[in-house]
Amino acid sequence: MNSQFLSPLIVSLQVAIIGGAIAIIAGTVIAYLMNKYQFRGKTALEILFLMPIVLPPSVIGFLLLVTIGASSPLYPLIELLFGQTIIFTKTAAIIAASIVAFPIMYQSAKIAFNHIDPEIIDAAKLDQATEVEIIKYITVPMAIFGLATGAVLALARAFGEFGATLMVAGNIPGKTETLPIAIYMAMAANERQMAAIYVAMMIVTSVIFLLIVKKLSKYS
Repeated sequence: MNSQFLSPLIVSLQVAIIGGAIAIIAGTVIAYLMNKYQFRGKTALEILFLMPIVLPPSVIGFLLLVTIGASSPLYPLIELLFGQTIIFTKTAAIIAASIVAFPIMYQSAKIAFNHIDPEIIDAAKLDQATEVEIIKYITVPMAIFGLATGAVLALARAFGEFGATLMVAGNIPGKTETLPIAIYMAMAANERQMAAIYVAMMIVTSVIFLLIVKKLSKYS
């Protein structure tokens, strides 16, 4: 297999790893803060965080175009940081992947943190444990399997992202063409054998993700 044939898999892995990592970190931190603090507007903010789960990918893609496109109020900042537009680049694909993966990680982390007995936290505070010590020795160890499960699912979601990615990153072979996009383009070109090979890659990768989740669920 030549590098051009494997490029959609390589791009998908790159986008999933970076975008998934962003979603994992952001989802874990924000879930911890949302679990810890109560404030006005919390419900509305949480609904916003979870919207990518129910919104069609085309809507997410449209909102991203409005947010990071050349006509966006944020464009001067984007140009300052990147020196050019990020639409139809791998960066746009990573942003799309991280947004669709974020709510999965957020929800998983929130559930994991909610399952921690608050009396254990209170006892640690009575023993003069610092916030960092509580997180390091109590919160993370007790929530680790739920966090790990969420991380794997977030990576899987980032790996399989299609609609929003196609809208904001396009289909540039070797740069933004992910496996789902390659499948779509192969079918559009009536290259069914190629599409079938890419589908097999997606299925194998998905099975690996699900086997890891099943393994982790035994300990959570």
